[in-house]
Amino acid sequence: MTDELTPETPDEDEQPIKQRKNGLYPGVSDELAENMKSGWADTELRDLQPVEQAPHAARRRAALSARFPGERLVIPAGNLKTRSNDTDYQFRASTEYVYLTGDQTDDSVLVLEPKGDAHEATIHRLPRSNRENGEFWLNGMGELWVGRRHSLSESEALLGVPCKDVRELADALKEASGPVRVVRGHDAGVEAALTDKVTAERDEELRVFLSEARAVKDEFEIGELQKAVDSTVRGFEDVVKVLDKAEATSERYIEGTFFLRARVEGNDIGYGSICAAGPHATTLHWVRNNGEVRSGDLLLLDAGVETHTLYTADITRTLPINGRYSDLQRKIYDAVYEAQEAGIAAVKPGAAYRDFHDAAQRVLAEKLVEWGLVEGPVEWVLDLGLQRRWTLHGTGHMLGLDVHDCAAARTEHYVNGTLEPGMVLTVEPGLYFQADDLTVPEEYRGIGVRIEDDILVTDDGNRNLSAGLPRRSDEVEAWMAGLLGK
Repeated sequence: MTDELTPETPDEDEQPIKQRKNGLYPGVSDELAENMKSGWADTELRDLQPVEQAPHAARRRAALSARFPGERLVIPAGNLKTRSNDTDYQFRASTEYVYLTGDQTDDSVLVLEPKGDAHEATIHRLPRSNRENGEFWLNGMGELWVGRRHSLSESEALLGVPCKDVRELADALKEASGPVRVVRGHDAGVEAALTDKVTAERDEELRVFLSEARAVKDEFEIGELQKAVDSTVRGFEDVVKVLDKAEATSERYIEGTFFLRARVEGNDIGYGSICAAGPHATTLHWVRNNGEVRSGDLLLLDAGVETHTLYTADITRTLPINGRYSDLQRKIYDAVYEAQEAGIAAVKPGAAYRDFHDAAQRVLAEKLVEWGLVEGPVEWVLDLGLQRRWTLHGTGHMLGLDVHDCAAARTEHYVNGTLEPGMVLTVEPGLYFQADDLTVPEEYRGIGVRIEDDILVTDDGNRNLSAGLPRRSDEVEAWMAGLLGK
């Protein structure tokens, strides 16, 4: 990584010549500064077409406007976060901002100004770097250091929304009057400018509304989720093909293999990949991925590709590393598969959200009683939640721009709500027998199984978006054998 001259944003009329400590150049000569002002081609992009999600974002903004008439609404994208010293984490725009704009640019802010019975939307963002004062090459975030950004006019053409310089926004917000709401937690500067104009309660109402608005996906979103799922399927295939290399190294080889697919076909992984081999499969969110991969053990792979528009898949398969389940592994796997089948069958419009969870849990409780691991009857086990010792988590969650989408929604709207066509959720039962669990026979200990698919609620039932990955144990073995040429 190279060492830029200055990390500071210059004033409009001031030459930015402050250098980083221990930089190799002591300053900028007048001649060099003058030379850098000229000789650059016109790179303005013209005849740009709106991004695909622009009309969908406009419809979402209209729904937001109708919900909060007469109020100024402020939705920031967020800022870069420092990883270490002067390096930053890769930026990921806030879900609310992406949902309402289709844009992913750091430091940007969507503002809906009340106009009569509606709102006028403006996106405030950084314009092109200033070449006259040297910002574009002397500033650490100038375009010669971090890459070209769209001009304000280009952004207007792409997003279908008027755009202004975000550096003028804080002062404008400080002077604003009337009711204001802001989505908190993304831009401290914006929040500071509004500190005497907003309340936590009113801001939470805005966040909750935007979370609930995402529950039913439109056709664009469903298409993006299918893209994410299809790429994820290919990522799982990639992993199976290199299991021998993972055995020679560690779970990190699996993590890196899937990440390559995510970066080649999408924006990133949608969440930290769980590449849990052997007893690590019993740790629900094992993301260290530094353990051994051994023939005869199971690999629980929970991973998802995030598309370029930031929609993510979330799929889990539990695979026999040597290609064949042992008798006990198959018994446990088939029980989880049966529970998932019951859960998926309960996903349909008009059903209670909890139905798919209850259906899957009942099957798992029945199996645990049948195996003598917990004393029945099954109803008693379910009433007391005794099955949760071995199946701790819920059986699924909403999916979309966030892997756990709609998380801020009201309980009565989410887990106590009703399924509608267009909702997308995961169904992911699991059984986990910890390596130190003395209440189960020794041969069970260290076995963890989860099967997870992404399910779209349709008008007449559901559609498994991730049906391209086999689930039944014999189908998994045949699929693996085909990929490995066996």
